[in-house]
Amino acid sequence: MMQVAGPALDLSRSERRRTLYSGVLVLVLATLLAAGYGQANDMNSGGFVQGLAKFLDYPAEIALEAWTARGEFAGLLLRFLPALLETLNIAAVATILGGICATALAFLGTAGLGVHPVLVPLARRLMDVMRAFPELIIALFLIFVLGTSPVPAMIAVGFHTAGALGKQFSEVNENVDRRAVEGLQACGASWLQRMRFAVLPQVLPNHLSYFMLRFEINLRASAILGFVGAGGIGSELRRTIGWGKGAGDETAALFVLLILSIFVIDQASSWLRGRITGAGQVS
Repeated sequence: MMQVAGPALDLSRSERRRTLYSGVLVLVLATLLAAGYGQANDMNSGGFVQGLAKFLDYPAEIALEAWTARGEFAGLLLRFLPALLETLNIAAVATILGGICATALAFLGTAGLGVHPVLVPLARRLMDVMRAFPELIIALFLIFVLGTSPVPAMIAVGFHTAGALGKQFSEVNENVDRRAVEGLQACGASWLQRMRFAVLPQVLPNHLSYFMLRFEINLRASAILGFVGAGGIGSELRRTIGWGKGAGDETAALFVLLILSIFVIDQASSWLRGRITGAGQVS
């Protein structure tokens, strides 16, 4: 009994100590957050509590102006469709190019797949660098060099996509069943053949899911980059939001186009994933 009670008592004390440390850590973090909020709130021209009461004023104004112009709303959607297509083109090209680079970096940066040990940390550090810089910072630099056009936005989004998707792809690659890889290696298959026939079929559904999710993210990023001169739907949003009162119907139309685009991409992702896995196919 004493042998059992001793470890149990030590475990109970360890749990109480861990609970105490966790409570102290939560208290310290809450204090730091409260102090940071107070300092930030004092630096603002207004105040968080005062502004919170007006939080829905601008969305309500947009909704009211859109309802007032409901008869012309379909025409607004058609009017802004070319801007949406330009943003979609930026996001699509950036995602495809970034996805290709991400796939190569992911296979080179995954240990246990027969890659030279020197290449694994090099590929991972390269992906770290590529996703360390926000798309906006890269785009501003490229706009300064190349001028205002969709090209800087495409390069910026694609560069960041390669690093972000590469990390996700490499984590998926780490979970593959290596018995298939070893079997092909025993049969004399080359490295590319092992990746093509043993690894890729296992990871393709998850790679596709992450790729389409990144396409959604890049669509929003491309829209944001329009605020700094990259063109597309972001430039229209900058104009309508900066215009203020009277442009709420146009702002609402732009938001509707963005939301519909996300819906379409999500449905396309589900359909493609179902086609690959053979489950949930739409008849």
